[in-house]
Amino acid sequence: MSLSGFTQPWWLLFLLAPAALLGGYVYVQRMRHTHALRFANLEMLESVAPKRPGRSRHVPTALLLVALVLLTVALAGPTAQKKVARNRATVILAIDVSLSMQATDVAPSRLAAAQEAAKAFADRLTPGINLGLVSFAGTASVLVSPTTDRNAVKEAIDHLQLAERTATGEAIFTSLQAIENLASALGGANQAPPARIVMESDGKQTVPQNLDDPRGAFTAAREAKKKGVPVSTISFGTLYGTVDIQGQTIPVPVDDASLHEIANLSGGTFFSASSLSELHKVYQTLEKQIGFETTRGDAGRPWLILGTVLVAVAGATALVLTRRLP
Repeated sequence: MSLSGFTQPWWLLFLLAPAALLGGYVYVQRMRHTHALRFANLEMLESVAPKRPGRSRHVPTALLLVALVLLTVALAGPTAQKKVARNRATVILAIDVSLSMQATDVAPSRLAAAQEAAKAFADRLTPGINLGLVSFAGTASVLVSPTTDRNAVKEAIDHLQLAERTATGEAIFTSLQAIENLASALGGANQAPPARIVMESDGKQTVPQNLDDPRGAFTAAREAKKKGVPVSTISFGTLYGTVDIQGQTIPVPVDDASLHEIANLSGGTFFSASSLSELHKVYQTLEKQIGFETTRGDAGRPWLILGTVLVAVAGATALVLTRRLP
């Protein structure tokens, strides 16, 4: 039950009523006691006066007063923050398919684990969210435009293909374009649902090498910030990953620093995972952040129910203890 954010706070003035009733009840009880003491022969008073319950006779009145307080709070319209499933949002899942994703430091491989976790993420997202898929290596491509068809996204995830180089900035720019295309189809930016990019990668950008290049990741992250689209990044892998390319063993450690900065510049959140189980946990956290929103709704029903129940209990208690209603 909540005591904040009343929609009709002026009803709280009615709390003066139970306070006044309490004062009047105490006064009447004292007056009865004073009148009783006026009898000279107290022994005769005890013999002729009906037997009355002791302090328990005050229980019905106490319950009734508490019920009035609860019902008054209900009338004031208390509100509380509630998490509700989003019925409108756009999410672009951008997955790195550079050659470093074939590293087996995460079993069975970085790419296979990423595919499994991404499909589970797609299944858990609330139905009203439009989910799109972008893959990126040396270039970025929209494999699935934002849609509520989860099967289309999962099928595309299953068919991801590895390629050379890593163009992280292009992935963000391509994702932003997919979001803008959906907004245009829905009637413009004013009608567009809130959007977010979820980027999973294991290495630093190689095309272009300068992250602040006009097509670089940092530049793209700043552009995402301007458009109000946060980029949540997932650094996936370990510092000890290697891949074999043309007979050479090449180390491919994860690059937390650049992915962390992309998230910071865009207003998103940075995550890291070095195993499939950790990656599942990251996606579960993102699903809660993206799939639900916090709104303030009516919280008066519990107060109303409890107040009504106490009124009934007060009446029943009065009949049992005093054989009359309070």
